[in-house]
Amino acid sequence: MSKGPVTLRALGREAHHRSFRVCTPDGVSVAAQDWRQGSSGRDVLLMHGFSQSHLSWLKQVSGPLAAEFRLVSYDIRGHGGSDKPLAPHFYREPQRWADEVSAVIRQAGLDRPVLVFWSYAGRIALDYLGSRGDAEISALVFVNATSKADSSVLGPATPVLRSMTQDGLAANIDATLSLLKVSTAQPLSDEELRYMLAFNMVVSPAVRANMVGRTADYEATLRGLRVPVLVLHGDQDTINLTAMADYTCACVRHARKIIYPGVAHMPFWEVPEAFDRDVGEFLRTG
Repeated sequence: MSKGPVTLRALGREAHHRSFRVCTPDGVSVAAQDWRQGSSGRDVLLMHGFSQSHLSWLKQVSGPLAAEFRLVSYDIRGHGGSDKPLAPHFYREPQRWADEVSAVIRQAGLDRPVLVFWSYAGRIALDYLGSRGDAEISALVFVNATSKADSSVLGPATPVLRSMTQDGLAANIDATLSLLKVSTAQPLSDEELRYMLAFNMVVSPAVRANMVGRTADYEATLRGLRVPVLVLHGDQDTINLTAMADYTCACVRHARKIIYPGVAHMPFWEVPEAFDRDVGEFLRTG
């Protein structure tokens, strides 16, 4: 079901989108947003990370990328305005994630979109690619994205994700604030923290627990990619180390890598001008 135009106003920014629902094959209703502007072109699907929402992309949907390209975002299952089933199998089975991405692409009417995925969404995108291959997409952008799960690529802040599964509300809030504080190299303002804490706390500890610790063997999928690939990563990330980006590029030999100095886990938020410039160039030429 599609709704009329919705205006997003936050942190001094404004953007407009069409809100619609996507039904996945396993019956989950997912909230999606189409930020298309009159002259926008190439289709781009924005995929957020663990405990986040489409609101993470505020600076992109209200900036120059939205004016040039058709941006579509969505809240992954258990997050934002999407359904939040509690049974573990909804989150621990890769095929469900693959089917969710496919349903969003199909029901949004995206034409061979570029997938832009951040952090945990690397696993979701790779679940999709492992199931369906890359024939129906045109390019990939890894943003501090998870492509492997072992100690060689995970940083010292990773345990905070597990602490966010606590049932106690006060402890859960503290853990969530800890995640937000390590996600940027420069401290977030109080207003930014409030904004992000609000949509993070929509995600229940049970959903978070269901997502943490699932297996992640994507090497064969990475080595089989044939579409253009851009890997973006902040060199101060203490969640996914730059070794994660190195691993991705070692598997995807044709990938292009850009490392942002002095930037942590959220380059699209900390250095949006550089991020939008690099993604825009890639979208025009990749």
